[in-house]
Amino acid sequence: MAYTAWAASTAFVVGDVRRATTSQNSGLVFECLTAGTSGSSEPDWPTDIGSTLTDNTVVWTAISSIYADLSALSPDAIIELFELHYDNTLHGSTDILRWHAGVNADVTGNITWNSNSYTRLPVKAEGFEFTNGGQLPRPTLTVSNLAGVITALLIDVNKVTLGNDLTGAKVKRIRTLKKFLDGESAADPYATFPIEEYYVDRKASESRDVVSFELASKFDLSNKELPNRQVVANICQWQYRSSECSYTGSNFFDVNDNSVGSLAQDACGKRLSSCKKRFGENGELPFGSFPGAGLLS
Repeated sequence: MAYTAWAASTAFVVGDVRRATTSQNSGLVFECLTAGTSGSSEPDWPTDIGSTLTDNTVVWTAISSIYADLSALSPDAIIELFELHYDNTLHGSTDILRWHAGVNADVTGNITWNSNSYTRLPVKAEGFEFTNGGQLPRPTLTVSNLAGVITALLIDVNKVTLGNDLTGAKVKRIRTLKKFLDGESAADPYATFPIEEYYVDRKASESRDVVSFELASKFDLSNKELPNRQVVANICQWQYRSSECSYTGSNFFDVNDNSVGSLAQDACGKRLSSCKKRFGENGELPFGSFPGAGLLS
């Protein structure tokens, strides 16, 4: 049975289970712990199993959308779906390629899930497991190159960005149960394992038979840094009187934090003391830096 979407200003009783009104990558639905009436607008749903959320007078807890089915004596077959999203800047297209490998099910043709068709394509996907070693997974996808189909795709994107080989394309790994596919009696596009997102980091190999890609998480891509701005302890990096800084007051100060009489003389010293002059000694400070970075333990 498909999950019912959450609704505003609605009475819920203990045990009711609802999903978010839009698709989420978490693979979670939400069970009512405390009966009550929902709020007038949809809450920000948690993304961790077991997390709770107060929605007006209702209390929800996050549960897996497929746990009950997996715990059954004879669980339904797990289907593994893949999506490859082109990046328009890199690849000159916003196309999405969808395929499946028919994992754990006798599926020999194309399948449909969430109104999208997934082509049956021989693919070997490995390395998605998380370990306790502290390193993020770097999975590999080895895809059949029958009739040179993948080679043709690479030639097309390389015309846009020389030597790109689909680097930077987003890959989604979606796992659901066969019973939730379109056309099944229990079809439900919201019942999934957590959806995983990776990016093509490089083409590992290419032959007449197969093409292999190495994937990486967004935080593990080559030439990418986190955070994108430098960690500086004492110098605010926000533009003064911008949406980042948010100061719009009529109290003016110069770069040395001295009071001045006009906006023309107003200039921020980019120090924490400059922020306090404008927002108050004990006010909430939108200081665009990392004061704690200079502290010694």
